[in-house]
Amino acid sequence: MPQFIEVESKVVGPLTLKQFIYIAGTSGLCVVIVLYLPLVFAIILSIPIIALGASLAFYRVNGKPFVNVLEAGFNYYTGAKFFLWKHEDHTAENQGVTASAAAEAEAAANVPLGTPKLTRGKLSDLAWSLDVSTGNTPAVEQSEQNAFHTLKS
Repeated sequence: MPQFIEVESKVVGPLTLKQFIYIAGTSGLCVVIVLYLPLVFAIILSIPIIALGASLAFYRVNGKPFVNVLEAGFNYYTGAKFFLWKHEDHTAENQGVTASAAAEAEAAANVPLGTPKLTRGKLSDLAWSLDVSTGNTPAVEQSEQNAFHTLKS
């Protein structure tokens, strides 16, 4: 069975073919810039080109080559964006519908006086007693009774 199929073979010394092409291209471009521009401008222009060439050859983001990240970024910025937002017109009839829905929600929030309140502490006690109710020890039975009585009140 073949193993390590994701590892590229070293073609030129310690470099793979892709790395060698990136480094050779970067070096050739920098040589051309140095030959045709004054030295100060050539150095200023060559520094970002060398950084990009080194990044393309050696830098990996989350185990993927930097060229894949550049491609994904380019496709994101140039590609079409798909948005699902729909603008709703708030006319008088829509406002009447939303007002009636708000009134129904407010009526549902007004709970009758005899209804017991279920707080977070009571709910966690009840959940704990249900989790341990398989053992049915006297302490568990007592806590179940306490939880039941607290829920009734």
